[in-house]
Amino acid sequence: MFKKLVYNTHGKKKIYMSLKAGIVGLPNVGKSTLFNAITNSHVEAANYPFATINPNTGIVNVPDDRLEFLSNIFKPKKTIYATCEFFDIAGLVKGASKGEGLGNQFLANIRQCDAIVEVVRCFENSDIIHVENTIDSVRDADIINLELCLADLQTIINRISKIETKAKIAKDKLSLYELDLTKKIKENLEKGIPLRCADLTSEEKEFIDKNYFLLTNKPLLYVANVSEDDLLNLSNNDNYNRLVEYAKSQKSDVISISCQIESELSELTSEEKTEYLSSLNLKESGLDRLIKATYRLLNLSTFFTVGEDECRAWTFINGMKANQCAGIIHTDFMKGFIRAEVYTYDDIFKYKSETAIKEAGRLRSEGKDYCPKDGDIMFFRFNV
Repeated sequence: MFKKLVYNTHGKKKIYMSLKAGIVGLPNVGKSTLFNAITNSHVEAANYPFATINPNTGIVNVPDDRLEFLSNIFKPKKTIYATCEFFDIAGLVKGASKGEGLGNQFLANIRQCDAIVEVVRCFENSDIIHVENTIDSVRDADIINLELCLADLQTIINRISKIETKAKIAKDKLSLYELDLTKKIKENLEKGIPLRCADLTSEEKEFIDKNYFLLTNKPLLYVANVSEDDLLNLSNNDNYNRLVEYAKSQKSDVISISCQIESELSELTSEEKTEYLSSLNLKESGLDRLIKATYRLLNLSTFFTVGEDECRAWTFINGMKANQCAGIIHTDFMKGFIRAEVYTYDDIFKYKSETAIKEAGRLRSEGKDYCPKDGDIMFFRFNV
């Protein structure tokens, strides 16, 4: 699902882990302001609907204090962080599934994303237009949920019309199975139930993942855009608290962010950011929390490779085997995999050097069936 095959300048194949998150929401809820902040770019963020027409993309480093520590230990020539790719997608309105507003573009652009980050406005400001004229977080979230359900419903109806005749006439086992499943999907979508919330078996979920590109099957994270004052006291924000309860019913999480604060942070130096966050009694920025939440949403973790040339963070899906993780670096590593030499970040933090780790007996040799853990430092032995 997250593998993307590309070629380097020597024609050698590499497999990269692709993390693409689409930032969506109604017009004027803070999507483009957030995008500007997290990518430190300057796409248009105007106070009127559809200021964003084409999806803006930005790649940001995944902040990781562990990689900074490793770089201080090994003093590499390069330090390379894992990255996230964010898409700022045009605002959606009622009727988008039927082409209203920029609906068709919205729906096409979101299909290429692995996860959906939905920004919901939870602040009052009479100077900023709301497309529905009032602030109501649950109503706004429900509008997008319904439009995505309707878009998926049309996809499934089209699929049913293609397989129904074959299933009934040929009595093909696979076609009959698919027909039953698509009808089950249709029933859920007609009730406004996104597929991530539907009562499906593991076999049905696997079939859907492999065969359909349905929007409501994508993992979703809500970002409550709150004011600076409410960020420090969320219990006073009724729209935020109602959104949290709504998200639970959608099997999704909510993180609170002040897009205005993130915009201000993006203009500061590292030292100024630390000082500003401290003045607000915040331990980390909204961007840091957003990326970490997106990682959890997609069941992702990080392993590291270290040395004098480079220290690097690599993203992998939890449950991948050691040889598959080797393939993230280069397909030759997976083809000729022999073993992985592994130690934990906690051990390098404690012992401060690889020599000390070896002397303490903490360096392990693992085979291809080993499932790496978040924070593993790995060296792959291979032969091709």
